[in-house]
Amino acid sequence: MTLEIYNTLSRSKQPLQPILPGRVGLYVCGMTVYDYCHMGHARLFMAMDMAQRWMRVLGLEVSYVRNITDIEDKIIKRAAENAETPGELTERFIRYMNEDFAALGLSVPDAEPRATEYVPQMLGLIELLEQKGLAYQAEEGAAGGDSPGDVNFAVRKFPGYGKLSGKSLDDLRAGERVAIERSKRDPLDFVLWKQAKPTEPSWPSSWGAGRPGWHIECSAMASETLGKTFDIHGGGPDLIFPHHENEIAQSEGAHGVPLANVWMHCGALRVGDEKMSKSLGNMMTIRDALKKYDAEVLRFFLLRPHYRSQIAFTESLIGEARTALSRLYTALRDTEADALPLDWEEAHARRFHDAMNDDFNTPVALAALFDLASEVNRSRSSRLAAQLRALGETLGILQQDPAQFLRGSDDNSAGIELLISVRATAKKEKNYAEADRVRKALLNQGVVLEDGPGGTTWRRQ
Repeated sequence: MTLEIYNTLSRSKQPLQPILPGRVGLYVCGMTVYDYCHMGHARLFMAMDMAQRWMRVLGLEVSYVRNITDIEDKIIKRAAENAETPGELTERFIRYMNEDFAALGLSVPDAEPRATEYVPQMLGLIELLEQKGLAYQAEEGAAGGDSPGDVNFAVRKFPGYGKLSGKSLDDLRAGERVAIERSKRDPLDFVLWKQAKPTEPSWPSSWGAGRPGWHIECSAMASETLGKTFDIHGGGPDLIFPHHENEIAQSEGAHGVPLANVWMHCGALRVGDEKMSKSLGNMMTIRDALKKYDAEVLRFFLLRPHYRSQIAFTESLIGEARTALSRLYTALRDTEADALPLDWEEAHARRFHDAMNDDFNTPVALAALFDLASEVNRSRSSRLAAQLRALGETLGILQQDPAQFLRGSDDNSAGIELLISVRATAKKEKNYAEADRVRKALLNQGVVLEDGPGGTTWRRQ
């Protein structure tokens, strides 16, 4: 079965047909590094990590590009508030981002371009747009928040505007980060180049010193790293409009060819009825979540639903994820897993394979894993246990020592083992009341005892 991916642009699933046979170019809009990453960001990057991992499993050579926005209004504002330079601010939060992503097991991209490294390419793209009549410089002395002399994109001169989001120009309202200013000929026009303001970083250009707009950054970095047309462009649902719509307008307006053949968007992570975001003040940072929950549990929590579905971020659902993941680890703990290559002809592996090829359908793929775990529990087959671990590896899970995962990062392991030995002695002496008391005492601490032929093992509830 060929890998099929839902294309936001066509609003349908379609077979992946790489431009270059056997090779896939994947561009994902990355972080604007002025603050800590939150779990909503983790939702996006986990989905894209899962996708690029699976494409590699299929034998495709993937060029995974995830940019860093290191110059933008929020960065400049936060740096000024902190009495530091934008460079100092962004370097610190890039380091924090890398630490958080590594803890969640996210793969390092093949390329991670920074916006400040691609300003010449951005200027070249803007010049091309101006030559084609799609960009104009605002008149000097224009009023409004945009500085006089900004270079804007003329939205109504690009015939395909709105095709990604499905918005019509007549009904369209300016979205987030699209300012309505009198310095623009049309309220829907957006900034390509912002004229320099005192104390702000700037670069020289034929329109005067300034800095790039947010949208032009990705257009330039994507085309420079992957080509004028590449296979897959990924991002969060909030980027469809205006960011990705504007990327299409800029890139296709300049080059006359499609920017990406497939537009892949994940669902939002929600808190109550709202998406998790900094602007709404309902976020939990990744590092705060890691203080509270096991990293692999968080990874599993994010992978369980289909990547296009919305996820509710709740304590109970994370608890359910730990319980479910523990079931898989329990099967591995109780059976030796030989180091064997994946057998895709095995029934559970074939189901897993077909599910992942169906638009990365992780709920169905994980159902195959749970059925396989049940078979491992029944048969104690080391071969099937090896299949379970190897299939988990394709998603970045089930690679820890099972006993260690089930016990968790517990500082009281010695005390728990001591109570288990006390219980064993009580059972040997047929003091079942004492044995039961110890078991209940441990359960009250969140420790579950499991008696088996090889003795008593324990895990965190």
